[in-house]
Amino acid sequence: MQKPLILVTNDDGITAPGIRHLVEFMNEIGDVVVVAPNSPQSGKGHAITINSTLTFEEISLEGPQNDYSLSGTPVDCVKFALDKILPRRPDLVVSGINHGSNSSINVIYSGTMSAAVEAGMEGLQAIGFSLLDFSWDADFTQAKEFIQKIVKKVLENPLPKGVVLNVNIPKLKKEEIKGVKVCRQAEAKWEENFDERINPHGKKYYWLTGYFNNMDSGADADETALSDGYISIVPVKFDLTAHEHLQHLRNTLEF
Repeated sequence: MQKPLILVTNDDGITAPGIRHLVEFMNEIGDVVVVAPNSPQSGKGHAITINSTLTFEEISLEGPQNDYSLSGTPVDCVKFALDKILPRRPDLVVSGINHGSNSSINVIYSGTMSAAVEAGMEGLQAIGFSLLDFSWDADFTQAKEFIQKIVKKVLENPLPKGVVLNVNIPKLKKEEIKGVKVCRQAEAKWEENFDERINPHGKKYYWLTGYFNNMDSGADADETALSDGYISIVPVKFDLTAHEHLQHLRNTLEF
């Protein structure tokens, strides 16, 4: 049987430890092609490059996969891979493993998840993986068996049309992870402010700072699952229509 073709990308850059571990994990499942940014692209969301050109190069990294670095965003990587690099449509697109959480509202800002969403928009099976550890030296190996099992389940049981998965993994040893839960996105947000400072030339500059405010203690929320020691999986749709409010708004606004 033909092995599944798996496209791997991320937003931390092609040499980040997270993606290198994900590539290693995927090499045990299928034929892997990597198309990832040549520099960090965290927080870029669904941005695409329209005001400058893109360049790419094939690079030699450890493993049997083919690696290509692109001078663009994670979404650029998916688009470019489909148009210029892949020999056929991939059976699966996986993005990550992100250094840090993409749970709750973070999914909106995430380049990791935007790459997965872009793949979903193209009708492809897609998963974004994130580990709740921002450290460059994070131990991704603890999640290997869980990641591979999730991937195999998706390959064997295709996701509903228009749905991709947002998978977040707590910073725990393998034996401490209690299991996997399918969740909803928690109601949470960043409470932010801009810290004002003065540079040596007397000019003001600003750093974005703040804290994460989780206002949701629901048992079915992703933040709850993660704090309880479970891997959270949130099914994500790229259709942003508030379907449940359509009729009310038609009654209110149409004339």
